[in-house]
Amino acid sequence: MKLYEINLRPVSGFGTTLKGDTIFGHFCWQVWHKPSLVEGGLETLLSVYDHKPFVVFSSAFPKLNSPPRSYFLKRPDLPASFFFHADGEKTCEERIIAEKEHHKKKWMVTEGELSIDLQKASYLTDREFLVKFADCVSDETPRQIRRSGPQELINFFPQPHNTINRLTQTTGTGPFAPFSTENTYYYPETELVVFVLIDESASGLDSVLRALENIGKWGYGRDASTGMGRFELGPATEHPFPDTTAANAAYTLAPSVPQKDCFTASFFTAFVRFGKHGDRLARSENPFKSPVIMADEGAVFKPEDAATFFKKPYMGQAITGVSKVRPDTVVQGYAPYLPLRLEG
Repeated sequence: MKLYEINLRPVSGFGTTLKGDTIFGHFCWQVWHKPSLVEGGLETLLSVYDHKPFVVFSSAFPKLNSPPRSYFLKRPDLPASFFFHADGEKTCEERIIAEKEHHKKKWMVTEGELSIDLQKASYLTDREFLVKFADCVSDETPRQIRRSGPQELINFFPQPHNTINRLTQTTGTGPFAPFSTENTYYYPETELVVFVLIDESASGLDSVLRALENIGKWGYGRDASTGMGRFELGPATEHPFPDTTAANAAYTLAPSVPQKDCFTASFFTAFVRFGKHGDRLARSENPFKSPVIMADEGAVFKPEDAATFFKKPYMGQAITGVSKVRPDTVVQGYAPYLPLRLEG
């Protein structure tokens, strides 16, 4: 497999977060509409996906291209002691206050190459992140944002919805009760990066780019028919695989379902993926998939056998048996990872 970085520029809000497993689902629908995007046929590739994935997507992360090139990743789901060392000279109250400040630093910055050093990496709060980002955009953008009040790089706004009862011509109770959903909006000029592993024998970078271009035009995720989930493609770059010589742990770049009995230590935030079919199956008899418990991106896993584990550029497993209307449905439980070293 080869590792690529693909840049995206949001041009609308998003009803669904850009996470690796959902991007994979959208890609599969693109292949279903245009089989020439892969070799061997989608059904054949999915039938062996549990042991031979043909493509694995990461979630989307903010990026700055101004020298030095910087990737803003989610801070690893590790205890704060791995990043911040307590000062023994401080009082108990001062240490508690310092720990609260540490928890606000949600972003980890890696500059230049794709490598993680927990002690040398920079950690930023949302506010510090926005200040750093605003210094690299055009002068007009901060002025326009300033008029609308304090902002963050990633903002969440409620979107009201309602359904009209055609008998009364009004909203009401039950299925006609008004409700709201939360949409994600990025700071203007934000550039995102998605890392993707591609098996060159099954597909190629050009095919993945064509599929993502179509997804960006037609919309990604929830409320795509209303104009949500639009993005434009930027340049794509091939990366060498990170050096794993001194590594003893892996930092995941997408939600994953870790393998059983393979790790001596695991640090992650669990969430339940309540999946739903898209495209033509969205209006099927039962478009909902069975829930899957996943470890969110930013998880850290320490394998028992590091030599064997690091032979593959991804971790996790594929999940099947989640759909009653399409039994061959597969969930990407794999995730690309970055190697790192845990001390202690």
